[in-house]
Amino acid sequence: MPDNKNAMVTEAEVAEVENISGLNRAAILLLALGENDAAELLKHMGPKEVQDVGMAMAGLTNVTTDQMEMVMRHFVANLEKQTALGLGSDEYIRNMLTNALGADKAGGVIDRILLGRNSKGLEQLKWMDSRSIAELIRLEHPQIIAIVLSFLEADQAAEVLSEFSERIRTDIIMRIATLDGIQPKALQELDEILEKQFSGATNVKSSNLGGIDTASSILNLLDGAVESQVMDEIMEADADLGQELQDNMFVFDNLIDVDDRGIQTLLREVASEQLLLALRAADEGLKEKIFKNMSKRAAEMLADDLEAAAPTKLSDVEAAQKEILQVARRLSDAGEIMLGGGGDEFV
Repeated sequence: MPDNKNAMVTEAEVAEVENISGLNRAAILLLALGENDAAELLKHMGPKEVQDVGMAMAGLTNVTTDQMEMVMRHFVANLEKQTALGLGSDEYIRNMLTNALGADKAGGVIDRILLGRNSKGLEQLKWMDSRSIAELIRLEHPQIIAIVLSFLEADQAAEVLSEFSERIRTDIIMRIATLDGIQPKALQELDEILEKQFSGATNVKSSNLGGIDTASSILNLLDGAVESQVMDEIMEADADLGQELQDNMFVFDNLIDVDDRGIQTLLREVASEQLLLALRAADEGLKEKIFKNMSKRAAEMLADDLEAAAPTKLSDVEAAQKEILQVARRLSDAGEIMLGGGGDEFV
């Protein structure tokens, strides 16, 4: 570990490091740690976390030695603020992991190390492709399917749901939306059933699954046509539930409600090709907000590209928008941007 002199971080360096997203700081730190130490950290991450940080590591370009050292010094400086009396305590471990990985990545690791609430049977599903999961649970009762999808990340759950017929999709989403937790014993029994297929042991301690937030997150990530079809059927079956889901959903044009600093943070995480595609069907007000938070030259180039772009399939545009929304939600979960009140209408 560097000595105190080398670990000192100037205010300018702090500002520069904090301009790097938590995910990219985690990627730089893992690269700096070396293969063996990085591998030990990755063992404590879930599939989604490994995928996200792995993609961030693969996408890092032109990282200078100075930048890497700055991230390391920033990490060490924050670590040294912890009192030695706290070594081994939950709070110490929480702060250490948050500083090392960023708030968005640390959450899942903390759950595994401190809370022990992720069970192996259900956890194994997160490493499977969506079609395999759908085939595994297809013949189960819709309530069981709803519980399983509630346990998965929203984007993975949306992919699995897309494998089901139109008739069952609506039923499952409504069950997820009205799911008010599940008894630990029932969840453990479900976990044990899955474990018999995957092998392993479990110790289930959490039953906080389902609800409006989970259902709306899954809906947000469905293909546009599928999402509309499911929402129409939910509104017809239960207008109050449908309205609650609709009010809780955050769609692409709602990004206009994000403040300028948040938009700038989001733009640093989004590829220009992806942004160009997503803006093809965006509200004019949102386009102007995006332009305003770019350099003049970048905004002019993007506007020109939008004007000159060839016709594009709406499904491709919607897919790009949903990918950007996923980034926005990750940044929101990490406390780096504020999404505001999803569900408001803009005219």
